[in-house]
Amino acid sequence: MIIRDQAALLAPVERDLRLDLFRGIGLWMIFLDHIPHDVVAWLTLRNYGFSDAAEFFVFISGYLVGWIYGPIIAGGWFLAALKRLWTRTAEMYVAHIMLFLLFTAQIARTARRFDNPMYEHEFNVFNFLAHPDELIGQAILLKYKPVNLDVLPLYITLVFASPFIVWCLVRRPNLTLAASVVLYLLSRWFDWNVASYPPGTTWYFNPFCWQLMFVFAAWCGIGQIEKISQFVWSKAAMTLAAAWLVFAFIIVMTWHIHTLEAMIPKWMIKAIYPIDKTDLDMLRLTHFLALAIWVTHFLPRNWKALQTAWLRPIILCGQHSLPIFCLGVFLSFSAHWILTQYTKGVWEQLAVSFLGIIIMIGVAWLLDRAERVPNLFVKVSEVEDPQTAAVEIVPAAPARR
Repeated sequence: MIIRDQAALLAPVERDLRLDLFRGIGLWMIFLDHIPHDVVAWLTLRNYGFSDAAEFFVFISGYLVGWIYGPIIAGGWFLAALKRLWTRTAEMYVAHIMLFLLFTAQIARTARRFDNPMYEHEFNVFNFLAHPDELIGQAILLKYKPVNLDVLPLYITLVFASPFIVWCLVRRPNLTLAASVVLYLLSRWFDWNVASYPPGTTWYFNPFCWQLMFVFAAWCGIGQIEKISQFVWSKAAMTLAAAWLVFAFIIVMTWHIHTLEAMIPKWMIKAIYPIDKTDLDMLRLTHFLALAIWVTHFLPRNWKALQTAWLRPIILCGQHSLPIFCLGVFLSFSAHWILTQYTKGVWEQLAVSFLGIIIMIGVAWLLDRAERVPNLFVKVSEVEDPQTAAVEIVPAAPARR
């Protein structure tokens, strides 16, 4: 017999604005990173370390799933959590398909408007325009994805599996995390990945490897990180994390400064390269975790700056991550063709970058205001026909003889 805790289902969840803040920062970084040769993109994380905005989103998503749904599933409401998370999965799937269609149409129209086939090849939509009937079917199966649309299928897969992941974490947290590590190692060893399109290709974000980041974040979200907090934020761990961040910074700088590259020993170059994003290279994972240790140390949950007007625009974007991400994909391509067709000057790069961020903030503000408008609904219930009800209530008259 399953004992359900009603309090677990109805207990309010306090919002951690830090998660919204960093999700908003991640959205801005994705927008800027998707604009080729943009000077403003030098502000993003990928230019100063091994990890980037992808780790932001996967970790935050996993942490929220564990934090919100862990107590619900522990209280016996697995089906309620399953329903909500699969509803969210369906929302993301529909958003992905709509984004795919509109984004492809945007690229096709731009290519024909400016008579420049470069866009079709650069964003991997040439085959779609040649064989739309076949490619639409592949897109529905999440096999065919234009450039910049690779990350949503990963989120869809992880959120779809998240009810079962959290169910296991609630009952055997350490064993579940260990199983996730084993799956990660086996996937890298045997090159497990999901088939993509065209045949012979695979997903850019390997879900068998990226699940480790998601499961570890959910493990932290259900409260397991608190049991080892004295080790995670100890002086030794923080010193090691700081050293790793400095090392990553130096290595990344060698990509831009050739004189610095010559100073790196050849044996070290062979050891660390290639830094694989598809299979979540351990250098990327550990770099993000080292960064998270220091960020959480300096930014507590009750950080007063989170309530200020200065950070409100970023937080608003983070609170509406799915529509803002989709909007950012459109805006990044729009900025790209503007710079390609007209000019690539520094001032133009600054203009399209900051204008895109302003548009994202404006849309996030509108979405926030729309949520504040009360929902009007009419509760419809089945009402019996009065005449039928009267016939059933009044006893039948005795038959005449």
